[in-house]
Amino acid sequence: MRGLFSMRTLPAAAVSVLAASGAQAAEGLNGAAMPIAFAIPFAGILLSIALCPLFVQRWWHAHYGRAAAFWSIAGVAPLLWSFGAQTTAEAVFHTLALEYLPFILMLLALFTAAGGVVVHGNLRGSPVVNTLLLASGSVLASIIGTTGAAMLLIRPLLRANDNRRDNAHVFIFIIFVVANIGGALSPLGDPPLFLGFLRGVDFFWTTRNLFQETIFALAFLLALFFLIDVWFHRREGDAGADPTPRAGLRLTGVVNIFLLAVAIGAIILSGVWKPGIEVTILGSSLPLQNLVREATMIGVCLASIALTDGAARRANGFDWEPIREVAKLFSAIFICIIPVMAMLQAGDSGAFAKLLSLVARADGGPDNVAYFWLTGLLSSLLDNAPTYLVFFQLAGGDPARLMGPLADTLAAISLGAVFMGAMTYVGNAPNFMVYAIARDANIRMPGFFGYMLWSAAILGPLFVLVTWLFVR
Repeated sequence: MRGLFSMRTLPAAAVSVLAASGAQAAEGLNGAAMPIAFAIPFAGILLSIALCPLFVQRWWHAHYGRAAAFWSIAGVAPLLWSFGAQTTAEAVFHTLALEYLPFILMLLALFTAAGGVVVHGNLRGSPVVNTLLLASGSVLASIIGTTGAAMLLIRPLLRANDNRRDNAHVFIFIIFVVANIGGALSPLGDPPLFLGFLRGVDFFWTTRNLFQETIFALAFLLALFFLIDVWFHRREGDAGADPTPRAGLRLTGVVNIFLLAVAIGAIILSGVWKPGIEVTILGSSLPLQNLVREATMIGVCLASIALTDGAARRANGFDWEPIREVAKLFSAIFICIIPVMAMLQAGDSGAFAKLLSLVARADGGPDNVAYFWLTGLLSSLLDNAPTYLVFFQLAGGDPARLMGPLADTLAAISLGAVFMGAMTYVGNAPNFMVYAIARDANIRMPGFFGYMLWSAAILGPLFVLVTWLFVR
């Protein structure tokens, strides 16, 4: 957990791509013929990722690759038995070659470039400074992602508040504001939204349709944080000498900011540039814009490695292990989600018919309040990206309809996944990272259930307000 990223930073981003992979690969499978047991491997890999790092950390670190292999085999075996080798091989190939590989290249590029940017210096952690830093992080979250923004911000905030006795709330609010809600305005911000982008949602749809809700939530949380921080600051009085010498903030590894911009530009371009040229491999079509995007991701990664001083990465505690871990674990998730997507596509004829009834009104229309809360509650307990995927498919899975007549439904799903990922340490990738880094710095962070008391008391009323004001 000492690295700039850890396994928990990337799972959310990793699962985000599952939507495209699972849905498209599932098209050759008969979901109506699958029993609910076909979903057990998907549930198993998600629960393993969510719970094993908390309760069997040493075992998990040593054996996560074997766990991924086990769940992958468990996911493929019933498909082989039911549909034969050819259909299963086509589905798995499509998922891994056409979705998993582009995803992991994108993730590798952003991971490598963001890991080379270092924020130096030390400010005094007054309520005003802390609030401004959190506000800055909330803006960065939709540009470089919640993980990147949280990791850039946490060390300056640790240095700024290392002379304060009561400072755990600062890092709790990093999780609320920067690691989750701040990423709601861009597909780059939070993995569920990138998942939607890969499924065909316009890049700027989230900015246009989630702007009011996100600004309201951020303003609410930043104002509340300022009041809480003022109270703690006044209660502790003179915090004593600052153990870190004061110094102005400065950046090193600035070339990586340019490289991040190149990667972001390539992602945006792949969504708007449609030359109509494709390469077909084993029955699967690779659009030219996607090939250009993937080549750009490789170039960004190699350029960052070549142009970044090793001292910058060491200052960030950068480690390649997280990307290796994600590559193994989320290959399993991509495979295990294939039958789940097929069952969801079967609609009322599939094993998830009862779940469909929970999010439908009596007249058959979508119940957007149910979509918001069910997506959110499951996101808080599992990982928010696969949860988004499930409810995206429950709402029909057609991006044109979800951006059009069902725009309010897609907004409810997006808000639930992004906002309520903050409810627990395992709801979104950066949450547990912030917790672990703060604990390593001797911050008295609350435990798993103690954190949930904070989130329920602060985020619960906020989400009720969001429902009342915005969810239709």
